[in-house]
Amino acid sequence: MHTYRLGFIGFGNVGKTLLALLESRRALLEQRYDMTFVTTGISTLRHGSAVDLDGIDPAKALAAGNLGELSAFSIPQDVFEFIRLSQADVIFESTPVDYFSGQPAVDYLKAALSAGKHAITANKGPVVHAYRELKTLAAENGVSFFFESAVMDGAPIFSLFRETLPAARLDSIQGVLNSTTNMILTRMEHGDSFERAVAYCQEIGIAETNPRGDIDGWDAAVKIAALVTVLMEFPLLPRDVNRQGIALLAPADIEMAKSQGKRWKLVCSAHRSGENVTARVAPEMVGMESHMFHAEGTTSIVRFETDVLGALTIIEKDPGRETTAYGMLADMLRALHRI
Repeated sequence: MHTYRLGFIGFGNVGKTLLALLESRRALLEQRYDMTFVTTGISTLRHGSAVDLDGIDPAKALAAGNLGELSAFSIPQDVFEFIRLSQADVIFESTPVDYFSGQPAVDYLKAALSAGKHAITANKGPVVHAYRELKTLAAENGVSFFFESAVMDGAPIFSLFRETLPAARLDSIQGVLNSTTNMILTRMEHGDSFERAVAYCQEIGIAETNPRGDIDGWDAAVKIAALVTVLMEFPLLPRDVNRQGIALLAPADIEMAKSQGKRWKLVCSAHRSGENVTARVAPEMVGMESHMFHAEGTTSIVRFETDVLGALTIIEKDPGRETTAYGMLADMLRALHRI
């Protein structure tokens, strides 16, 4: 049985849920894949860092206020030193997203791949800003760069095309990819004001204290840019997406749509035309004939049009932290060639 060393860069809700999920699947991984693991490093910005090559106690890590108290080494001065000291075979990266540069996650992933470590991220930023560079770097070092949880949490989108749709050409994408705006619009349909709907999303933890990234369409723009960049093989940055958010939608607009048997959705779309691809994020009224009509609350949905299969739709109903964590666990197994 092979033992793999794991390192975490970022240990917020996603990182903690991933570690708990890994522990809950330990016996299954041992039985089914003849593998086990130890967590040799955790690096955070606010709660310190820990490195122990014999393994950090998972329960203590999940409960720790200061991870530095669990370290068997002098606390690393920065993430790059942490990557070296942890001697991890797999690095999980889940730091906050930067829509406009992908940093510092891009540099963290570069360092991990250059050191011969599999790099798995839940971060959209590096995918749109450095996908080709990171993919090339992984190939040069004989490791993997995977990112299933970057869009629609752990729903199998990137792996679907990479592993089961060889030589298929993706011609268009259309869907609802931002769960926060979808929940805001659903709450407004039930009578909430825009402000109250935003506050509700903050209360349940799906919107940030400053929710502009969702409301203004930036999160959706990054997601559609990631899908275009990877699946349509056409490099696209968020600033290249024709973007409009939902801030201008008023209760009167919601009622108008309802009177017509329609609903407002923040629609992400991309279309191939010859050698070019254009992408858009904007509120649209959709009717019952649309695949997006019944996507309520935090449910996401995306439809792909390919040249060989026609329309293929994926629905992710009410995802949570476990969904994102599972995407990263599945990526780990893919990287280690166990599935």
